[in-house]
Amino acid sequence: MSQFSEYMRVLESLEKHNVAYILVGGFAVILFGMQRLTRDVDIFVKMAPENIEKLRKALQALFEDPSIEEITLGELEEYPVIRYGTPDGFYIDILARLGEVAAFDDLDYEAVDIEGTRIKIATPESLYRLKKDTARPEDKIDAMFLKEIIKTRKANHSD
Repeated sequence: MSQFSEYMRVLESLEKHNVAYILVGGFAVILFGMQRLTRDVDIFVKMAPENIEKLRKALQALFEDPSIEEITLGELEEYPVIRYGTPDGFYIDILARLGEVAAFDDLDYEAVDIEGTRIKIATPESLYRLKKDTARPEDKIDAMFLKEIIKTRKANHSD
C-alpha cells in the first residue's frame, strides 16, 4: 500500500469515528498541491475526554496495538505532541498545542473531499501561521508555497 493510501486510511478512520481533528503539517501541504515528501501525518485534536476516546477507537480500528491506550487526555495535557509510531512503519503526530502559536480552537479549517473521503484540513492561512516562523528548511518552503496559494485565492475572490 502506498504512503498516500496509508495516510488516507488514517483520515478515513478519524472521520468514521467522528474525531474532532484538523490535518496540518506536510501532508496537508501536499493535499494543497505541493510536491514534497513527508514521513508522518500531523493532526491537531480537540482536547476533550470523549474526543480522545474517539481518537483511540479510530486508531484501534486500523492498528491492533495496545500502546494506543497510552494516548490519553492527561498525556496530551503534559506533552503537547504525542508521536504514535504505527505498526505499519509511519508516524502520526497528535498535537494538543504548538507552543503559544496554536491549539485546536485557534485553527481555521475547510472540509474537502479527497478520493471520496471528507477531510478537515487547516486553511492555507492557518498552515502559513504554523510554518512561517519555524527553523526547518522544508517549513520555510511550505510557507512560501502557502503564501502563493493565499495570494491566488484572494485574487480569485476579488474578481
